[in-house]
Amino acid sequence: MKGNITMRDIAEKLGVSSVTVSKALNDKEGVSDELKKRIKQVADEMGYRFNTHAKSMKEGLSYNIGIIIPEQFAGSTQAFYLQFYQHLSQNMDVHHYSGILHILSREDERNLALPRIYTEKKIDGFIMLGQISPEYVKMIQNTDVPVIFLDFYTDQTNIDSVLTDNFFGVYEMTNYLIRNGHKKIAYVGNIHSTSSIQDRFLGYYKSLLESRIELNPDYIIKDRDELGNYIPFELPEDMPTAFVCNCDQVAFNLINDLKKKGYDVPNDCSVVGFDNDIYATLTEPKLTTVEVNMKEMSKVTVKFIIEKIKNRKKTYGRVMIKGTMIYRDSVKNIL
Repeated sequence: MKGNITMRDIAEKLGVSSVTVSKALNDKEGVSDELKKRIKQVADEMGYRFNTHAKSMKEGLSYNIGIIIPEQFAGSTQAFYLQFYQHLSQNMDVHHYSGILHILSREDERNLALPRIYTEKKIDGFIMLGQISPEYVKMIQNTDVPVIFLDFYTDQTNIDSVLTDNFFGVYEMTNYLIRNGHKKIAYVGNIHSTSSIQDRFLGYYKSLLESRIELNPDYIIKDRDELGNYIPFELPEDMPTAFVCNCDQVAFNLINDLKKKGYDVPNDCSVVGFDNDIYATLTEPKLTTVEVNMKEMSKVTVKFIIEKIKNRKKTYGRVMIKGTMIYRDSVKNIL
């Protein structure tokens, strides 16, 4: 196949006009959805590359979206959000957009410093991935570019966010433990740290309430400090038979800690997590968990931000994407 494939090449192959190809590739009206899909497929097969530079010069857009990850969620052990970044980038490419990753330092967040990619006008919108302070949320909302918040929300009613259904996922998971005979169930996570951890705790608590199991304050176990740094677990004297961890990495850390203290998982106590990331399979035994539908969340987030770039009046509110229970070997039936 020759280099520099043009719209005319695509048009000749399909027997349509160059104008039709242009409309299809630019998602303009006047072309049926079926033909538009076929044109895009052939363009991809032929190796056509969209000339975003020429298009940006014409429309005054950069065709870049800033993906902002707070520093505490982007460390060497925090692969979860970097996987999200990869899914977001793949979805952007379909729309001829590129993602520019920016790690928001704690200092910049504290000082309310906007990323340079914004001040230098290199982006058309923001995707905020991971929880940031209410003050920073307000500042980002007041910029002249659209923004979607991914994997967290605040009490502000005017923000658009895409979330996994944290509440229902842990509610289902805790119900599963109760069906397996567990009543002494602990929750592992700093419930004041993020909205996700808090919502997961509330799902756990609702499950206990419905089963008439009293909440034991000693069974709320912190996993991190206020800066998001992991801290040693303080296990209660009256050991639970099961632990609901707010994420798989915390479950991984807890199981290793339990083993050092002489406990066997799941024979002495069961452990479950949330995310279904790499830690779920690194854990021994492999972890029962809730899989976050990262692909669908990324697809919806990219669709929303591009629609907001095209129409600044678009709003979506909070959109929930349901996760899936993944059953493995870390839970024992004690009935």
